Order: sequence, then C-alpha cells, then structure tokens
Amino acid sequence: MATFQYEAMNQTGQEVKDTIEAESTEEALSKIRGLGYYPTKLRQKGGRRLGGKAAGGGGKAGQKKKSVGGIGRIKVKEITQFTRQLSTLQDAGLPILRSLRILEQQQKPGMLRNILRNVADDIEGGATLSEAMAGQPKAFDRLYSNMVAAGEAGGVLDTILQRLADFMEKAQRLKRKVVGAMIYPSVVITFAVGIVAGIMIAVVPKFKEIFQDFGTELPGVTMVLINISEWFISGTPPGWVVLLFTPIVVVLLMKLLRKAQSGRYAVDMVMLKIPIMGAILGKSSIARFTRTLGTLLSAGVPILEAINITKETSGNEVYARALGSVHDEIREGESFANPLRAARICDGIVINMIDVGEETGDLDKMLMKIADNYDEEVETLVDGLVSLLEPIMVVVLGGIVGFIVIALFLPLVSLINAVSG
Repeated sequence: MATFQYEAMNQTGQEVKDTIEAESTEEALSKIRGLGYYPTKLRQKGGRRLGGKAAGGGGKAGQKKKSVGGIGRIKVKEITQFTRQLSTLQDAGLPILRSLRILEQQQKPGMLRNILRNVADDIEGGATLSEAMAGQPKAFDRLYSNMVAAGEAGGVLDTILQRLADFMEKAQRLKRKVVGAMIYPSVVITFAVGIVAGIMIAVVPKFKEIFQDFGTELPGVTMVLINISEWFISGTPPGWVVLLFTPIVVVLLMKLLRKAQSGRYAVDMVMLKIPIMGAILGKSSIARFTRTLGTLLSAGVPILEAINITKETSGNEVYARALGSVHDEIREGESFANPLRAARICDGIVINMIDVGEETGDLDKMLMKIADNYDEEVETLVDGLVSLLEPIMVVVLGGIVGFIVIALFLPLVSLINAVSG
C-alpha cells in the first residue's frame, strides 16, 4: 500500500496538509473526500504530483514544444480512433513509446501523423505522455492532457484512454444529432427562399407589364406584391442582395462578438432565451459540462482543477461563468450544489442529484447519470423540434404561395368579369 501526500480544503475553507495510505490514486482521492475535504493536490511519496505541472503541461515537454503548424483542425473522429487504439495497446502491455510509433506508422500522411511523431520524440527525450500531448494543442486539448496525466499518476492509463474515447464519442453523437436535425429544415428553407426570389425577379414583372397594358386599377394585395418585386430588383440596396448577405453578416457579427468575453456571454444568453432551441442548447450544455466534470473526477483529477478544465471546455460562456463562481465558492469552503443553485442555470433535479452525490461521495457517478439523462432529453427535444418544424414550414410556405397566387390572379379575374360583362 502506497503513501500519498495531499493538500485539501476543509468545509470551512481552511487548507489541510496530510498523508494517507491507499492502493491507488483513485482510492486516495476517495478517502480524502470521505473525510469531508476537497483535494487540490495529490502525489505519491517518491512519485510525481497530480494537479501540478502535469495539469499545466510543464516539464520537459514545455521546453521542447514542437507544435505542428498548418491550416484546419484534426477531426475528433481521428482523435477518438487513435485514443481507442492506444488504449488497446496499453492494455496489451506494450511500452508507450512503441505504441505511439506503431500508431504513427498507421496514420495517413498529414497533421495527426506529424503530431504523433513529435509526441513520441518528446517522450524519447524524457517527457511524460501528458506533458508531450500538452505541447500539441491542435490535437490534444487541456481536458485530454489532464486526463492522461491522471491516468499516468494512477497507473490506469489504458482505462482512462478508454473513458476518453467513450466521452468523445458520446459528445460527437449528441452534436451530430443536433446538427443533423437542422439540415432538413435549412435545405427546405434555402430552396423555398430561392424559388420565391426567382418569382419576384422573373415572374412578377411580366404580370406587371400585362396589367399595365390593360390599364385597370389593381387590388391592394397585387400592389403590395409588385412593390416587393420592385424592391427585390431595384431597391436601395436590392432585396436579393439583402436576402443573400443578411445570413453572412449575422454569422460574421456573431463571430466578432464572440471574440470578447462579454460578447460571448451576451450571444449565449440570447441563444438560451430562444423558444425550444434555447432549451436544446441549455440541456446539451448541462450534459456536456456534467459529463466532462464527471469524467475528470472519476479519473482522479482534483475537483478545483477539474472545474477549471470544465469551465474552459464548456462551450457556453453562461455556464462557464457559473462554473467559475462554483470554483471560487468551493475554494472558500462551500459545497458544489449551493453556488450552482444560486447561478440558476440548472434545473432543480440537477442540483439535487449533485447534492446527493456530494453527500454519498459519488459525485462523479451522479454527474455521469445527469449527463446520460440530459443526452436523452436533448434527443427527445430535437425529434420534437423536427416534428414541429415540418408543419410550420408547410403552413408558412403555403401562405407565401397562396399570397402570390391571389395577388397575381385577382386582377385577371376582374379583367375576365369586365370582358364577359
């Protein structure tokens, strides 16, 4: 049984330094939490510390960063596949350097292969795997490198890699579900807008000439349609220009706003207020941060460091600020649930489950259960949104087509009646 030195915060916010005996890092962390403490640093006597340089990517890899340049990003699917393969090789007992060389040779020529070569070179130079990966942020983010550091410290690298692969697959599955649900309505709306624009530019002017030749007084609805057509063709700016460039301007404006922290917060807050879509974004954000935090805690990462990593990878500034508040409150001796309740970003059931997890010492397991539940809720909401969008699109498009037909044929009916009279 090994002896671990630890630093932690007690319930009153005071720092505690002591030693504890345990079989592994995970068991040591569990025992510390069982004492009512929140561990901030942990290391085995004679070993390396968990939560220090390993978490920040320091050490030799920090001195020898050979970050691979290039345009674009590596696909998450490629990183997930690599993670599973590395986990299998580690489970089989192969040395980490040999495993990396094998996987490097299996990769197609490209950015990932170059990154794996650099990681292997850093390890050959004396760096740990987590330190080498921290020096390649294009492929391995802070969450990834810290999970690997926890696996190295606890001697369970193969298990941690397997958990990482599962985590990335579930996150990507949820993202594909949401994106895939938006493809159908986006395509339908794009084609509909294109067809309506074509009618306004090419068809309505022809009818206008016919009506002018007859010299009859046009109904109000027809005049509205003709005015819209004229705006499309010769407005200032022309309507087709507004229709084409408005989505591009909106996207660029949102990207510009998101460069500043306050802008990101404002955009995310507005998005969360959108009916139905806001609920999907909110629940998917909760699923993401609970799964990330649960995965880190189960790997043995100290809670304060885990919250910091989760905050940086949450993908939503509203939830990132709330997690920052939770981090500060825990450092002062508060529990996890109370500051999260004060932030009012989560449902009551989430707060209660986290509270129960803290009481029982199974916070990581409870967070994973929350993530699984919210993944299912997001899928249900997405399916409901798609089902709701279909009839809405039919009604809206039917209304537009009906308006055009009525506006164009009302004068013709009047002309027919006049001729027959």
